Amino acid sequence: MPANHYFSETPEGELIPREIKVSLGGNKVTVITAGGVFSPEHIDQGTQVLLSHIASAKPSGIFLDIGCGWGPIALALAIQSPKATIYAIDVNDRCLELTKQNAERLGLKNIIACKPDEVPTNILFDEIWSNPPIRVGKEVLHEILKTWLKRLNKSAVARLVVQKNLGSDSLQKWLSNELPNDFETTRADSAKSFRVLKVVRN
Repeated sequence: MPANHYFSETPEGELIPREIKVSLGGNKVTVITAGGVFSPEHIDQGTQVLLSHIASAKPSGIFLDIGCGWGPIALALAIQSPKATIYAIDVNDRCLELTKQNAERLGLKNIIACKPDEVPTNILFDEIWSNPPIRVGKEVLHEILKTWLKRLNKSAVARLVVQKNLGSDSLQKWLSNELPNDFETTRADSAKSFRVLKVVRN
């Protein structure tokens, strides 16, 4: 894996910010991205499929965006649910810096962008939204999902978007088998070669 891959904590190369126009929460906005992060040119198709469900987000609570990148999911959640607190986590320092800058640009004060180990251990989440980092490998991905999904609150929901040819169906089966009995995993949507998996803690 190249050292400047977006899974790296500190991508190689100077941070050269660029502005792009995107649609978030039904509004056209200008955000900052840069090389060394996931999908720096636009909102990727999988994230767009996930964000088509954003209206179902609860109006308040504590939310989590796993692998926030430059921030599209966290920003959309903050716009949709201004009374919620959104933790946007990533191992990539550049992603966190861009998410913070974009939140500030858009006047969003309800996003906390931080490393995974900086999230207080006593927090349970009312919602989790993620385009998870499938390409880190199955073992690492499974560990990430087990760690965070088990921190769903009672009656809480996680929504994960996964491309069909990158193992969405096998991931759904794995989640059904591996999570405790009070969790239920279903397919909430299938669009543009992506599936949205819904995990509910009953």
